[in-house]
Amino acid sequence: MRNAHPQGSSQALEGKIAEWLTFDNMHHQWLLLAACFWVLFMFMVASKFITLTFKDPDAYSAKQDFLFLTAVPDVGRSPGETHFPEELKPTGKMLVEPLVYTQRLELMRNMCREDALRNLSHTAVSKFVLDRIFVCDKHKILFCQTPKVGNTQWKKVLIVLNGAFPSIEEIPENVVHDHEKNGLPRLSSFSDTEIQRRLKTYFKFFIVRDPFERLISAFKDKFVHNPRFEPWYKHEIAPGIIRKYRRNRTETRGIQFEDFVRYLGDPNHRWLDLQFGDHIIHWVTYVELCAPCEITYSVVGHHETLEDDAPYILREAGIDHLVSYPTIPLGITAYNRTKVERYFLGISKRDIRRLYARFEGDFKLFGYQKPEFLLN
Repeated sequence: MRNAHPQGSSQALEGKIAEWLTFDNMHHQWLLLAACFWVLFMFMVASKFITLTFKDPDAYSAKQDFLFLTAVPDVGRSPGETHFPEELKPTGKMLVEPLVYTQRLELMRNMCREDALRNLSHTAVSKFVLDRIFVCDKHKILFCQTPKVGNTQWKKVLIVLNGAFPSIEEIPENVVHDHEKNGLPRLSSFSDTEIQRRLKTYFKFFIVRDPFERLISAFKDKFVHNPRFEPWYKHEIAPGIIRKYRRNRTETRGIQFEDFVRYLGDPNHRWLDLQFGDHIIHWVTYVELCAPCEITYSVVGHHETLEDDAPYILREAGIDHLVSYPTIPLGITAYNRTKVERYFLGISKRDIRRLYARFEGDFKLFGYQKPEFLLN
């Protein structure tokens, strides 16, 4: 009987120790679980931020390709000189000299006076053009939309400036291109007198990129990936191009880049353009979109130097203290010569020359060099 109490005490102590160990083990498990939830939450926040900024392939279409850093066109240089994108490394100072923007405008105006280019550089300021120009009356800005050069981000900037949303991050993706909800009026919605007043007095700009690389981006975005679920490109436009331009009638694959090139290079392409309607804005020339020889633009930005051009445009428009252009990953806007050459590999020189003949105005007005594979 005298040994029963110590034995009972020992068992009670062992029970408490076991209970403590169980509690401590559960405590560690809960801490580990909480840490996992925290990491998952931070990952979701980071993913959401990246998605808001770079979701649209129109904004940074080059991001889906392996990036080969090659020569970037520079209007301020002679044709034999090369501007390499290693100069795009962040240094905390402006990499493109302000003089370059003046030189771009001078080149464009000089090319506009070239009689040999007149049919490729001039167009009427029609409703089609006025529909491309978005208005910010509050800050007296006109922006001409040239798809596949980062226009989604510029539209977000203007949406914030117009007061429809307080910040770029808060704009839903489905609203950006919904012109009934995004608060961006088109210039075509004003009277003739109001249109002329804005054209004469407002800050006006648009963005360009290498014409052939832009066409590749348009083809991928509308006929390959189609991220905005626009089925008419694959089910209506693509079959129309294939019926007219596919040489091998037994070929059953969907639209190929070669078919697209033949369509765009055909001097009689306009009869199909009329059937396709405004969907052609993704691949028609900059001249047809923005009438640069008829409208006196304040700045022409280049997609290849957008890291510098975007802040410059905001400063020149007097809005840099109000809004910022979304951060651009280093090198993502650089000209990718390897990708361009890969897409045109296997396409006949005749078809490529006809394509260049149509877009020659864009190449020369904005200082882009003729592709090397057309010089051989």
